[in-house]
Amino acid sequence: MAIKDIKGFSDKAKTDPALKEQLLACQKVRELLTLARENGFNFIEDELYPPNEPQFTADQLSERMAKALLRA
Repeated sequence: MAIKDIKGFSDKAKTDPALKEQLLACQKVRELLTLARENGFNFIEDELYPPNEPQFTADQLSERMAKALLRA
């Protein structure tokens, strides 16, 4: 299940300082997806957007990514 992979990736980034820095450096969704795949998580861009619940927090993402993925 893709949402499970997104949450797993988010959780791993919370506990792995190096991955957290790499995630913060992502400025495009494509970069985030590549980073996720490199770390064993597989999901597609559409699964990051509403109506799905956000799996990332604002402090995990660059400002640009937070605006795109955490729309109010």
